[in-house]
Amino acid sequence: MKFNYGKTFLLGFGFLGISIIWPIFNQFIPVFLQAGNPEFERQLLAEGREIPNIVGFGLAPSLALFIMTWDNILNMIIAPWIGTKSDQTWNRFGRRKPYILLGAPIALLAFVFVPVAQSVLAVAAFIFITNFGMALFRAPTVAWLGDLFSAEERSKANGVINLMGGVGALLAYFGGGILFNQFGRAAPFIAGAAATAIALLVVLIFVKEPPSINAMEKEQQNNLLQNVKILFAKPDKSALFVLLSILLWFMGFSAFDTGLSSFAVFTLGMKAGTASIYAGTMTIFFLLFAVPAGLLGTRWGREKTIRIGLIGLVLSALLGFFIVQEAIRLVVLLLFAGAFWAMVNVNSLPLVYDHGDEKQIGAYTGLYYFSSQLAAVLGPTLLGIVVEAMGNQYRWLWLFATVFMALAFMAMLGVRRGAATAH
Repeated sequence: MKFNYGKTFLLGFGFLGISIIWPIFNQFIPVFLQAGNPEFERQLLAEGREIPNIVGFGLAPSLALFIMTWDNILNMIIAPWIGTKSDQTWNRFGRRKPYILLGAPIALLAFVFVPVAQSVLAVAAFIFITNFGMALFRAPTVAWLGDLFSAEERSKANGVINLMGGVGALLAYFGGGILFNQFGRAAPFIAGAAATAIALLVVLIFVKEPPSINAMEKEQQNNLLQNVKILFAKPDKSALFVLLSILLWFMGFSAFDTGLSSFAVFTLGMKAGTASIYAGTMTIFFLLFAVPAGLLGTRWGREKTIRIGLIGLVLSALLGFFIVQEAIRLVVLLLFAGAFWAMVNVNSLPLVYDHGDEKQIGAYTGLYYFSSQLAAVLGPTLLGIVVEAMGNQYRWLWLFATVFMALAFMAMLGVRRGAATAH
C-alpha cells in the first residue's frame, strides 16, 4: 500500500502542539530564574558585554536548572502509567483522545500564568500544574504512531511527525523570540498556548482512531511493572540497551537545550528574545532532515542511522566548546547539530516499538518517556552543578553534551536488532 502522507501530516499536528510548549519553557524560564545573579553580571562586564535588561530571581545555576527538571520528574512518573492506561481505554471519545480532552485545558491555562508569577514558588507551582496537564496526554498522543502505522512505516511516519514538531518548535523559537523582544515576557506564553490549542483541536477533529480491540486482547494486556520485568527477563538485552541509549543521549540533549539560552545570555551577552531566535536555527536543519532521517532509518536500519547521528553530535558539540565566541559560529554549529539530531530522534521511538508488543504500544511509549524524562531530570541538574563548580561558566555545556552523546553511542553498540526492512 502507498504511504499515506495526508493522514501522517494530520497526526503530526498533535506533536506540533506539544512541541510549541517546550522551547518556550526551556528558552525563557531558566533566564527568568537566573537573571540578576551578580556573578553573571560581573563576567559580562569583565568581557565588555552589555548586561541584558531582564527582571529575574538571581538564582544559582544548580538551583535554577534543578527547578527546570520538576516537570520531567512529573512526566517520568505519569507518562509510563498513563501510556499503559491509554492502551486499556475504550470509550465514546476513543482510545487516546480522552487524555487530550482531560490534560490540555489544565496545561494551557496554567502555562499562561508562568511568566507573570511574582515569586520562585509561584513559578514552580504553575510549571508543576502545566506539566501535570501535559503529562496526561503526551504519551497517549505520541502512541498514535504505533496505533496507526505498521513497523515498516514508522520511521517514515515519525519523520513527517517530527517535521511537524519542528514547525511547532520553529514557531516557538522565532515567534517567541520576536514576541518577547516586542511585547514583553508574557507574549510568547499567551501565543504559544493559543497555537497549541488550535493544533490539538485539529487532531481531535480529524484523526480517526483504529477500531477497539476485542475482549481477549484486553485480558492479555500487561501492566507497566510486568512490561519492565519482561524486558529484564529476556536473554536478549537489546531492548535495555535501547532504553539506556535514550537515557544517555537525552541527558546530553536536554542539558544542552535547557542551558543554551543561559549560555547565549550570560556568556555571549545576548537579549533573551534574540537568544531564542538563534537557538531556533538548530530546528531549521532538524526540519529539513526529519523526513530524510526517517527514510534513512527505513533503508539503512534505525540503529545504524542513530549511530551515525550520534557521531555527528559528538563532533559538533566538541567543536562548539572551543570555537563558539559569537553568534555566527553558534548558528553554524547548531545547523549541523540539528541535522544529526534528526537522525537520532526520528528513529528512536520506532526502535523502541521494534522491541515491544504491538498490542501494548502505549505501554512501550511510556517506557520511552520514562527514559527520556529521567534524562531530562538528570541532565540539566548535573549540568547546573558542573557550571557552578566551574565558576558559573556556561561554556561547559558543550563538553557536557559531548560526553553524554559519546556514552550513548557506546550503549548503542549493544543494540543488535531493530533494523527496518529496506525498500
